Amino acid sequence: MRLDKFVCKSTELTRKEAIQCIHSGELSVNGEVTMNEAVQVHENNTVLLHGARLKARDFRYILMHKPAGTVCSNIDEVYPSLFNYLEIDKVSELHIAGRLDADTTGLVLITDDGRWSFHITLPSSDCRKVYRVQLSQAIPAERSSDLVTQFKQGLQLQGELGLTRPSKLDIITPKEVLLTITEGKFHQVKRMFAAVGNRVVGLHREQIGEVCLDLDVGQWRYLSKNEVESFNNN
Repeated sequence: MRLDKFVCKSTELTRKEAIQCIHSGELSVNGEVTMNEAVQVHENNTVLLHGARLKARDFRYILMHKPAGTVCSNIDEVYPSLFNYLEIDKVSELHIAGRLDADTTGLVLITDDGRWSFHITLPSSDCRKVYRVQLSQAIPAERSSDLVTQFKQGLQLQGELGLTRPSKLDIITPKEVLLTITEGKFHQVKRMFAAVGNRVVGLHREQIGEVCLDLDVGQWRYLSKNEVESFNNN
């Protein structure tokens, strides 16, 4: 991670204070004074501040059941931030691995580990996201098989050059489906159904990777070690 972020995670300094210390030559990395806050450092590097070695706090990995009418942002906007539900220190250091729209509910992963979240959201990681979708128009029985095939082969979204990656469509009822995708384009689920002449009226994320939602609305918990590591095996 960047040196200034490492300092913040190792001390009670703000980012501004950490940068001031770096620019003042008060830090060394592996025995050399560095005045560049953007230098990348790792846990096995020796970072000293005033001669004392710094050790970053452990990363945090959180699962939350996002309520409708909240935004996946660190600050309140038109709707309140879902971070208001977190009663922990240094919430500002956290970010969301795969955002949901304000009107979408369900599983959200929150962390301060940038590498971990990048791996989850990278399309080539093939990390599955499972959504329960409510539709405005019933899917005709005679069209079900063709629709499943269309989603499997990929859909052409408006404004996109290529097709979506193959997805899995399970039809529960004529107006309710489960959709599994491995990418996260802007408003992707809603745009996919728009591409086949339907409209999403309710959207809920039930699963990311091997982790399933097991909390009531607005609740959160820390991920287990096995859950955290499961994303590195995708």
